[in-house]
Amino acid sequence: MKKRAISNEKSIALIAADIHQLLSEARKQVCQSINTSMVTAYWRIGRRIVEEEQQGKARAGYGQYLLEQLSTCLASEGNGTFSVANLKNFRQFYLVFPDLDIGNAVRYQLSWTHYRLIMRISNPEARMYYLSEASSQFWSTRLLERNINSLYYERLLSTRTGAAAVKGEVDTSRFIKDPYVLEFLGADLPPEASESELETAIIGKLQLFLLEMGKGFAFVSRQYRISTETRHFYIDLVFYNYILKCFILIDLKITALSHQDIGQMDMYVRMFEDLVKGTGDSPTLGMILCADKDNTMVKYSILEESKQLFASKYSLVLPTEDELRARLQREGLFN
Repeated sequence: MKKRAISNEKSIALIAADIHQLLSEARKQVCQSINTSMVTAYWRIGRRIVEEEQQGKARAGYGQYLLEQLSTCLASEGNGTFSVANLKNFRQFYLVFPDLDIGNAVRYQLSWTHYRLIMRISNPEARMYYLSEASSQFWSTRLLERNINSLYYERLLSTRTGAAAVKGEVDTSRFIKDPYVLEFLGADLPPEASESELETAIIGKLQLFLLEMGKGFAFVSRQYRISTETRHFYIDLVFYNYILKCFILIDLKITALSHQDIGQMDMYVRMFEDLVKGTGDSPTLGMILCADKDNTMVKYSILEESKQLFASKYSLVLPTEDELRARLQREGLFN
C-alpha cells in the first residue's frame, strides 16, 4: 500500500511539472504576442504621423508642432509612452522600415528595444544584418548593443576579399573577424598575462567567447594533443563549427604575429587534416589570435593565399566606435 502511495505521488508530481511547463510556455507565447502587437502598433503610429506631416509639409516647423500637440492630447494614456521623444522614435521606426508590414514581418524574437537600437544604424546593409542575426540568434538587447558598439558587422567585412567561395571551399566570410574584441576578459587577466593565463581566462568566459566568435561554434578541447610517431604537439583551443562543418584550431599569442607562428599553425592544420578530420568534415581552419600583426608580413606570407589559415588581432578593451572605425580605415580594411 505504501509503495502504491509513493508511486501515485511521483505520478502526480510529474503531472504537476508538465502543467507548470505548459503554463510557462503559454505565458511566454502571450508575452511574445503582446510584444509583436505593440511593435506593430508603434510602426503604424509612426506611419500615421509621417502621413500627416507630408500633408502639412509646406508649413515650416509643422512636424515639431504636430508631435508636441499629439503628446499633449495623448498624455492621459500615461507612462510616458507618447512623449515627444517616443513619438519621434515611432516616426523614425516607420521611416527606417517603411515595408515592415509587407516585406519584413515583425520578428517576435525582437523587442521594441531591439528595434530602437537597430534603427539608429545608418548603414542599410549593417542594419539588415543586425536585424537578421539578432532575430535568428536570439540576441539579448545587451548583446545586440555590445555588438553594434564594437562594429561586429564591420569587423566581419574586414576579412572579406570580395570573392565568393568556390565549390569545395569553406566560406568563412560570415565568421572570421579582425579584430576580435575580448573586453569581457579584462577583469580576469593580470596586466602582463601569459598565453596560458589568457587561455584560462577564455575558458572561464567561454560562453561570451563563443558569442564573440560567431554562430555555430562548439567547444571541443583546450591543449588538444596531437601526436606523431616521435613527438606530441598541443593546440591551445579547438572548436567545431556545425554550420561550416569543420574544426577550427586557435593558437593564442600575446605578442605580435611572427613567421614562426604562421609556420606552426600551418603544421597544426596539416596534421589535423591527416590525423583527426573525418571524411564528412570540411577542411580544417587555423586561426592565430595575436596581440598585433604586420599586414605587410601577412601579405607576403602563406596567409595571403591560404583558404585555411587566418591571423586576427584581439583587443582586451572595448574601443569606442570611432576608435575601431579609425583602426579599420587605417589598415585599409574598411572605408
